Amino acid sequence: MFHLPFPVYDANASSGSEGLGKLPDWDLSDLYSSDEAPELSRDLDWLAGECAAFAGDYEGKLAELDAAGLLTCVHRNEKINNIAGRIMSYAGLRYYQLTTDASRAKFLSDMQEKITVFTTPLVFFTLEINRLDDGHLEALFAANADLARYQPIFDRIRAMKPYQLSDELEKFLHDLGIVGDAWEKLFDETIAGLTFEIDGEELGIEATLNHLTEQDRSKREAAARELARVFEENIKIFARVHNTQAKEKEIVDRWRGMPSPQMGRHLSNHVEPEVVEALREAVVAAYPKLSHRYYELKRKWLGLDRMQVWDRNAPLPMETTRVVGWDEARATVMEAYEAFDPRMGEIAQPFFDKGWIDAGVKHGKAPGAFAHPTVTDVHPYVMLNYLGKPRDVMTLAHELGHGVHQVLAAEQGEMLSSTPLTLAETASVFGEMLTFRKMLEKAKTQEERKVLLAGKVEDMINTVVRQIAFYDFECKLHAARAEGELTPEDINLLWMSVQAESLGDAFDFMEGYETFWAYIPHFVHSPFYVYAYAFGDGLVNALYSVYAEGAEGFEDKYFDMLKAGGSKHHKELLAPFGLDASDPKFWDKGLAMISGLIDELEAMEA
Repeated sequence: MFHLPFPVYDANASSGSEGLGKLPDWDLSDLYSSDEAPELSRDLDWLAGECAAFAGDYEGKLAELDAAGLLTCVHRNEKINNIAGRIMSYAGLRYYQLTTDASRAKFLSDMQEKITVFTTPLVFFTLEINRLDDGHLEALFAANADLARYQPIFDRIRAMKPYQLSDELEKFLHDLGIVGDAWEKLFDETIAGLTFEIDGEELGIEATLNHLTEQDRSKREAAARELARVFEENIKIFARVHNTQAKEKEIVDRWRGMPSPQMGRHLSNHVEPEVVEALREAVVAAYPKLSHRYYELKRKWLGLDRMQVWDRNAPLPMETTRVVGWDEARATVMEAYEAFDPRMGEIAQPFFDKGWIDAGVKHGKAPGAFAHPTVTDVHPYVMLNYLGKPRDVMTLAHELGHGVHQVLAAEQGEMLSSTPLTLAETASVFGEMLTFRKMLEKAKTQEERKVLLAGKVEDMINTVVRQIAFYDFECKLHAARAEGELTPEDINLLWMSVQAESLGDAFDFMEGYETFWAYIPHFVHSPFYVYAYAFGDGLVNALYSVYAEGAEGFEDKYFDMLKAGGSKHHKELLAPFGLDASDPKFWDKGLAMISGLIDELEAMEA
């Protein structure tokens, strides 16, 4: 299946003000000039013919190929992936520009269905690879260095071998994927179509979520209560989507013999379950010294006896409310990137100049932020909903980091460029860290430094603590759904069971907050995605510690890591830096950086 990119509610994304300057829009013509472009028709025709030819040439014959023959087969498969990926990238990105447009939704569905039909005959490819003898494959790799370069892909495919079904069932599941995609689109269109009313003004979800970061507490409360009201009105739809998606996953996992709902994600991330569990345990154990401690500090700064959920991302009382224009945001991020290494700036520059970023908030546009790599012979596209909050600058730094990573990894080719989610957050979080450190360096007063430090701590808590709480919620959701249908109230209770534990005693939870699981797209689009954020943050904090210590040749090693894409395991990628994510102490190193920033904030109170 070829899946479109999905909108991500970045932990730091926000919206809402004037004076931004000219915001860039996407120019998708590097993919196709329009939905009626002759090149698109040509590619669809080629794909239909080549998929049939590929199946005719290779089905039932992979075991007979010599090394050169298998390499040719891999190259042909890679080209099919490239053309299908180009078509789906164009259809998906065009849809996310205006999800409420029926013609764009239809075009996306039509493309998805055509490509699914074309590629169903190719299901044999991975199935037959998994039937090859280990010794036979090793001999082929030894005989041809160009083929051996693809060994990581073969290893990843063969990791699924114990969970593989019959050829007929695999083809059936491939075709059935269209149904799951339809539920995802229902979720996207429902979210994009929600209307919220605050002070007589009708707003979309992005602008409403932005009110949770307003200085005026009454505006924050009004937004939180309006979010709760609208989520409750639509809760049956969201509960149906979650029930259906979780049940579909449970059925497929059961037939495959997956030992847990999370196992499929671990396999696709090329990460061991025990590494993820070590990360989770380290973060949960650190809740008291991270989120609990920080929010107690914030409660005092806000002058409150108790905090409410609408205070979680509130600005500090001493924080100046100002709009950061697009040109300033661009200059800030580019200065940070170039100061690290001029090569970083050179790669980032075209995103701003060539229509690779869509920044403005528009009615019907997908909320949140993401970077989509498209295909390796085009370039990535970045989507933002930028409206001038300081955290929007960090979101720009984050998504641009993804873009730089995707550009560098593209040289690996279509099959090896894709980075597992756990490593895909490396460059994005590192880009945020570079931008934060540059802004901190320029702070003129202790008060300004305090605001920046607090903002960064909150971002890290949102990235680490909040995402692990999301992961725990998903684990509970999938376990409960395996036992039977879940009512909205059932899901609400699961959501609340992780909130107090992660946020701490400083908070009360308003009536209605129990429905706030409803708008998180990861739960629907990509189950168990969320721990990748915590993995990435912990990894980057450890990496940045090495950089801050002045490690020789760090920049070159860092670029080599990004260029590797999905061609290396996390152990290989981190070894040059003297780091090992499979060591439980590794996560303590990353969490210690967050704790150290909170130490600094506490010291300011002394």
